[in-house]
Amino acid sequence: MGSRDFASPKEGSRGFALKVLLAVITGLVGAALLHLIIVLALPDFSERDAYTRVLAEGEIYRFYRLGEKPDRAGLSKDDPFVDATVCAFDISEGPVRLTAANGGVPFWSLGVYDQSSNEVFSINDRTSAGGVLDVVIASPMQLTALRKALPQAVSQSILVEARAEEGYVVLRSLVPQPSFAGIVSQFLNQATCAPFEWRSRSRF
Repeated sequence: MGSRDFASPKEGSRGFALKVLLAVITGLVGAALLHLIIVLALPDFSERDAYTRVLAEGEIYRFYRLGEKPDRAGLSKDDPFVDATVCAFDISEGPVRLTAANGGVPFWSLGVYDQSSNEVFSINDRTSAGGVLDVVIASPMQLTALRKALPQAVSQSILVEARAEEGYVVLRSLVPQPSFAGIVSQFLNQATCAPFEWRSRSRF
């Protein structure tokens, strides 16, 4: 065999070095592309979190009913036998009060969430007084002021301490049969989610 049939050690080491260099460059380019894709996708993902979607329903301090199909904000109820409504709130300037009179609905539940969708409080008609929804959400400082004064208006309310200033609530009611649809609709439509201005906000 001729000498050309064998690669010299120097040529072999060069070939190996080129392969390693090519692999490193490919890895760096791939990592850069992945980073770029993640950065570009972040705004899209941030717009899809639950809190942002609830805000997209409209103004805060107002309940919005959810349907079986996703609405313009991308929200929908997750159970055909449960009707739901959502409300975003901000307690930076004062507490928020949630109320709803139980008009005979078979079951209701309320979940309070912070902006990261962590549930900070929950209640249902079995654990509330007389099956009535009456909850006041407040910051630790606001809660201290409320407990000291204890206004007559909220003497029977359940006081909930919230560390985060912004969040949302989900109010659900069971609809086991079509005959309950009217009662449940009235219950959810009359529910309120509003700032509780029992004294000047500037004092909180």
